[in-house]
Amino acid sequence: MGIFSRFLPREAGFFDYFEKLGALSNEACKELLAMTTEGADIQAHAMRIRELEKQADRVHHHCADALHKTFITPFDRADIHLLANRIDDVIDSVDSTASRIVLYELAQMRPEAKELAEVLVRATSAMEKALHGLRDMKNAEEIKDHCVEIYKMENEGDTILRLALVRLFKEEEKPILVMKWKEIYERLEKATDRCESVASVIQGIVIEAS
Repeated sequence: MGIFSRFLPREAGFFDYFEKLGALSNEACKELLAMTTEGADIQAHAMRIRELEKQADRVHHHCADALHKTFITPFDRADIHLLANRIDDVIDSVDSTASRIVLYELAQMRPEAKELAEVLVRATSAMEKALHGLRDMKNAEEIKDHCVEIYKMENEGDTILRLALVRLFKEEEKPILVMKWKEIYERLEKATDRCESVASVIQGIVIEAS
């Protein structure tokens, strides 16, 4: 196949794309956590998250472009497309949450928002590790463990959301603040759902490869 092989598109760095998207998601969640800390510069953190989201969009675009041009892929093309989309969804959710916090001028943070942001940091950290493990399917069991950790984080997010809403409806006297915080809490929890979707795709890839 000698001479002909030189004209075949070589496998693109899809693992590099996945890992970069995962790292950007985790960094955005850390910024969100800092944003929910008392006394934080909310505008500055929101701007940084927007920058990270734009970086992720560029990486996502490069990954999609490479998928169209590459002859050899490490696993099913549809799975590559789906995985990149799902990781990108995570950072999009974080960005939309940060934007809403700024829009609603929520300078006084509530503890449950910080708790949900902490869950997101842990979930995206586990996601990063699972994505890195995809480079070698000998890591299958370790990858599955990281996915299980993400599922636990999603369940924890559900619990925090329920308790946060109960406290919000019980204690907050201003209807407008109830509406604003309800949306923020739900957006934060939705971001944990996005992490769970990434874990589901990763597990599917591992199962197909085994």
